[in-house]
Amino acid sequence: MQHPLPGSIDETVTLLSGASYVADRSLATVLFLALRMGRPLFLEGEAGVGKTEIAKVLAAALGRRLIRLQCYEGLDVSSAVYEWNYAAQMMAIRLAEAAGETDRARLEQDIFSERYLVRRPLLQAMEPQPGGPPVLLIDELDRTDEAFEAFLLEALSDFQITVPELGAIKAAQPPIVIITSNRTREIHDALKRRCLYHWVGYPNSERETQIVRAKAPDAPERLTTEIVAFVQNLRGQDLFKKPGVAETLDWASALHELNAVALDAALVNDTLGVLLKYQDDIESVAGAKVAQMLSDMRAQAKV
Repeated sequence: MQHPLPGSIDETVTLLSGASYVADRSLATVLFLALRMGRPLFLEGEAGVGKTEIAKVLAAALGRRLIRLQCYEGLDVSSAVYEWNYAAQMMAIRLAEAAGETDRARLEQDIFSERYLVRRPLLQAMEPQPGGPPVLLIDELDRTDEAFEAFLLEALSDFQITVPELGAIKAAQPPIVIITSNRTREIHDALKRRCLYHWVGYPNSERETQIVRAKAPDAPERLTTEIVAFVQNLRGQDLFKKPGVAETLDWASALHELNAVALDAALVNDTLGVLLKYQDDIESVAGAKVAQMLSDMRAQAKV
């Protein structure tokens, strides 16, 4: 069921929290403005901080269809926007020839009609949806190249796609657009200017505790507190890839499966692979470093 857009920043916070997404007020503000102004929202930040989840939660909370374009190196128009069903077109041509069809202009018009058009995510997002304009998630845009960015400019400026054989297909109601980037490369200013921008950083201890409680409610209170304190400390270490919120939640779930009620050095060392994804990072903190971090964490908690 479709729900109305939030009418204020507070309603935006409530909308997200109702779907177990704990947002700070700055994020809720820019999301509210993007919805009210009909502008794409460009989210940058480290992997695992919850950028993609915003689009998923927003679609679920508003009762809209989520259309996801997962970006990757080499992404092109045929995968992202549209392509023609060549097999069906060839079959139509052969049937027409077998039937003695000689009007080539008519045949060309027929095979390049919408009946043979295969709609990919960007074109799907421009078309009417039963529950209202969809949420279009363009995920990890930094994985594509600048040529694809340039193609997006028309889609994000005018909310239309040009198919040479059919002309411009314009959205009657613009989709809600969320674009994410892990900042492995800089996105061109021309695209950023068409969006509202927000940097999604690592949450502070208080907000990360709220996130864990919302997403892993079965974890014991002491374990939740210690998980968050340890991860916050871990992010301050010299690591190749710091753990994101996604890894915090995975660790909470893993420790719950192990029936843990509190952290100890052996348990942390055995489960470091849930938090850290590079062997050099694991080796840099395993053993004596983990024991020292736990000791410092508990000493700090007593202050």
